[in-house]
Amino acid sequence: MIKMIKKTELVVEPAKISDKEFIKKLASEKLHVNENEITAVVQDRRSLDARSRRPVYRISSVVYLNEVPEEVYPRINYEPVKGKKQVIIVGFGPAGMFAALRLIELGIKPVILERGKDVQSRRRDLRAIQQFSIVDPDSNYCFGEGGAGTYSDGKLYTRSNKRGDIKKILGLLVQHGADESIMIEAHPHIGSNKLPRIVQAIRETVINCGGEVHFNSKVTDFILRENKISGVVVNGELEVMGDAVILATGHSARDIFYLLKKHDLSLEAKPFAMGVRIEHPQHIIDEIQYHAKERNPLLPAASYSLTCRVGDRGVFSFCMCPGGIIIPASTGQEELVLNGMSVSRRDSKYANSGFVVTVNEEDWVKYSAHGAFAGLMYQMEVEKMAFLAGGSTQRAPAQRITDFVKGKVSGSLPGTSYIPGVTPAALHEMLPPVISKGLKGALIESGKKMRGYFTEEAQFLAAETRTSSPIRVPRDEETFMHVSLAGLFPSGEGAGYAGGIVSAAMDGENSATAAAKYIKI
Repeated sequence: MIKMIKKTELVVEPAKISDKEFIKKLASEKLHVNENEITAVVQDRRSLDARSRRPVYRISSVVYLNEVPEEVYPRINYEPVKGKKQVIIVGFGPAGMFAALRLIELGIKPVILERGKDVQSRRRDLRAIQQFSIVDPDSNYCFGEGGAGTYSDGKLYTRSNKRGDIKKILGLLVQHGADESIMIEAHPHIGSNKLPRIVQAIRETVINCGGEVHFNSKVTDFILRENKISGVVVNGELEVMGDAVILATGHSARDIFYLLKKHDLSLEAKPFAMGVRIEHPQHIIDEIQYHAKERNPLLPAASYSLTCRVGDRGVFSFCMCPGGIIIPASTGQEELVLNGMSVSRRDSKYANSGFVVTVNEEDWVKYSAHGAFAGLMYQMEVEKMAFLAGGSTQRAPAQRITDFVKGKVSGSLPGTSYIPGVTPAALHEMLPPVISKGLKGALIESGKKMRGYFTEEAQFLAAETRTSSPIRVPRDEETFMHVSLAGLFPSGEGAGYAGGIVSAAMDGENSATAAAKYIKI
């Protein structure tokens, strides 16, 4: 009996994707081996290939012949922490959550301070912003347990494979309740309806192992002694001491940037991107991508990814949500920020995506007197303009994309998934010229790449501004520690070092490992 492990790619029609016996038979034919000798066919990666008129799944598989397969990723058995050392984690989004799990893995107690509420309590504030345009600055789609990702989709795709162990992050999500399919999908997605219970399960792991999680706990100051951080002040009065501090506050916690500035700690402006959300009826994207009038019910809602250059600017789709909805992601009462989300079924009749243009220091030159905050001021300017154009509410100013290119206000607007509603507006005039020019050029180019994409049935909603942080909190490349303050570890999207759930999670792990080394555990 020959024992062997072979790798192969299998091509499977959607109707057979869950038929294990069929896949086993297919593997035996592909490898010219006896089907009875195959003990397992383990899918390593699965992607949908819709380039032809008959979409198929391409499955990178590991075929075991007379061998017992090992676990794809072994579970981590978290033990209660026993040492006296503790690390403060500011923020309980992806970076903060996975920093906490890594600290427990290393035997260190995490003390988590989250300005927002737990996932269940957040729901009331999300309803207030959706239905009544009331924004709680500490509890919204950006702030609260799980961070921005909890109620804004849960896409897990990342290109940051050199930053850490992607499989480990996905494995920990599965360990805490995510579907195992995320381990093999080329573009894994959990869904905003399933993420809350996964986030809660992570919190329970942290607490059961001796960690602390405190909600409604906004860090309002740092406690500095002898050029190192010794703790933080919470809600203006409570002092919390720790052996190190991991700053994992997300890219919308602007008050943290000002707190760093108050203590004369290094900050720097960085390029980012701004634009709009573009929304199509989902059937249009399905028809373009699947080359058919009706989508096969066995196929998922179609997605897309677009990128091009207009002059010296990059323009690209961002956070594409097939079968999704647009949501208000504002964190202040007089601003309008949009984002997108999908539940796991992706069954909305709309598709939306960020459609954004890169911006840099030449665009915010009028704010140059603000130093590292110049890009942030530019970002705030666009959010304020969108708020006013929407009628000083969370209604979104909108325009058919055909009218945007023609330079006229839309006489009527298509249906939308955006619950607060839309108002016709001259986005071609409202948006900064460099962004408006980039979007116009990209629309024309995208219409050539995806025939049917440029249609009067699609519309722009403004504004999509928080693709990434406009400020970087500089840190040493080797120690992950802030360049001018010992014991402070800037991490994740808010520090300018990540751009999504998985990359932020890996950055949080790296920061926790670095903090452990710093306190000599």
